[in-house]
Amino acid sequence: MENIPDPVSFDQALDKFLSHLTTQKRSSATSIAYGSDLSQLKDHMAGKRITQATTIQTEHLQDYVNHLFSKNYTPKSISRKINSLKTFFRYLHTEKIVTANPAESLAHPHYDSKPPRILTKEEYKSLRDAVRLDIRISAVVELLLQTGMRISELANLRIDDFKKNEVFVRSLENNPARTITLGKGAATAVQNYLSLRPEVKDDHLFVTKTGRPLLIRNIRTSVDRYFKKAGLKGTKVNDLRHTFIAHQLKAGVHPETIYKHVGHKRLSSTQKYLEHIEIKEEATLTRIIEL
Repeated sequence: MENIPDPVSFDQALDKFLSHLTTQKRSSATSIAYGSDLSQLKDHMAGKRITQATTIQTEHLQDYVNHLFSKNYTPKSISRKINSLKTFFRYLHTEKIVTANPAESLAHPHYDSKPPRILTKEEYKSLRDAVRLDIRISAVVELLLQTGMRISELANLRIDDFKKNEVFVRSLENNPARTITLGKGAATAVQNYLSLRPEVKDDHLFVTKTGRPLLIRNIRTSVDRYFKKAGLKGTKVNDLRHTFIAHQLKAGVHPETIYKHVGHKRLSSTQKYLEHIEIKEEATLTRIIEL
């Protein structure tokens, strides 16, 4: 006789799953995304009077996916939500909370991935011109553009992490720590900012006028304003990281050098940019170039 699992509410199952993500050192952004997707599923199931994770069947999940299509979610968004369902129920199955994985047979909708937004030299020159009178955000832009670091890593920098021509990027969530050599432009931009930085107790490199850490959302808002001023449409802060990687590859820097520099976990994450650029030179350089 098949063992019937003890009833487990969706809330209990979700709490266990999110705690599991924490032990796996998944990024906070990943945990938030999973939590949001699965809470949406929970609300949908509650509307169908299904509150136990252990009673959810494949047909219930397929009905939910059909519901998302009826609400005009994009195929890409639905595919991401299906990934959340598959990961969640795979965990429940592994932990024997459910006897079978009801999400295993769900099919992803087809969609075309957009290529990364890569700024041209003329575009990032326009951004520099637009931001040059804002010493703090100019330093932010130069660091992002000249190092390819993540915005979360930049927001986490401390004053002591900056040493003339290099910066130490701290390990953040599941991203690796590393020391990055800075070109003259980025080093000068940070030095100029430090000469005007408010004298406050907080040791974050970038702070507000009142001495509080400059948060990720503050950085996004500020840089987005200068994107508009520079006339750069459809551009986001993370595109500066894309731009750094793509232009290094174009210049002939070895992918192995770049992937360690930007903190990619896999070399393939760097190599995928080769699909979107025209290589002008063979990979012969082992040092990062300055943009």
